[in-house]
Amino acid sequence: MTLDDPYAVVYKQIHAVVKPEGDLVEVLERSSCYGGGAWSLHHYSQGPLVERSRSIGEWFRYLVRAGKADIGLASSKRSAGIESVLVGDDEVEITYAGLGGGGVGATVSRSRADDVLRSSVSESGGGKVGRGTIVLPRRERIVVGVDDTDSKTEGATWSLVHNIAQRVDRPEARYVSHALVQLFPVPTKTQNCVSTAVEFAALPGKADTMISDFKSLLERYTVSENTGMVVYRGFDPSPLMAYSHLCRTERIPYELAVETAKKTGTKAVLAGQGLIGALAAIPFCGRPIESVIPEV
Repeated sequence: MTLDDPYAVVYKQIHAVVKPEGDLVEVLERSSCYGGGAWSLHHYSQGPLVERSRSIGEWFRYLVRAGKADIGLASSKRSAGIESVLVGDDEVEITYAGLGGGGVGATVSRSRADDVLRSSVSESGGGKVGRGTIVLPRRERIVVGVDDTDSKTEGATWSLVHNIAQRVDRPEARYVSHALVQLFPVPTKTQNCVSTAVEFAALPGKADTMISDFKSLLERYTVSENTGMVVYRGFDPSPLMAYSHLCRTERIPYELAVETAKKTGTKAVLAGQGLIGALAAIPFCGRPIESVIPEV
């Protein structure tokens, strides 16, 4: 019995979601080894370019400022990190560095991930400082919110939406997160009054077919006549948080949902009564631990 590459634990996917201005990038890394990802999270989070970091299941996410920095590698204290993030019109170049095993993670483990366009790596491991640069396609964030797909006798919105998101996942629009959002328990609820948000890291201008496929599958499998589906395109959906808070604490009119969608540039794809909860799910994309906690 042998191992093809005993010191490489290759990341499954790595994506760069970029703010339109190009000054902020969210780097999303889908790890093949949670322990290794957690080690990176601890060390990378100390780097001067990293504004915020978190883990969601097998995904490790870093909000970073574009630019270059001296990460001050120090054994056992700051053993690896992100040295530079350079944003172009269509691509993002990220350089990692690390000591010893951290250098292995910074080089071969990331360079072989899916959706990496090009890479260059130095020798790593042992007592060496390893450096690796990967080039990724520049992506945008797309969030799909859905509510009201079930009935009193069948269905579950969160599971249907997850299965659809998995089915429409493609290189042009990668499915990266799922969140169940607890809403105010209105009398018209099916049971738990929960809506769903799924997030995609998409190539700009390349996600329309994915959204169309998503809608078609939703219309095919929903068992409700009141299904709502909305699509948000943007780096930061937090402007919808005040609306979401209302939906999580009181019953609100349908007209407010329609008005809010227009004001925030969120597209109503299916405009049934479920539009209210679908819109409320959007700002909780990538926040599945917080989204399930009732606000009442």
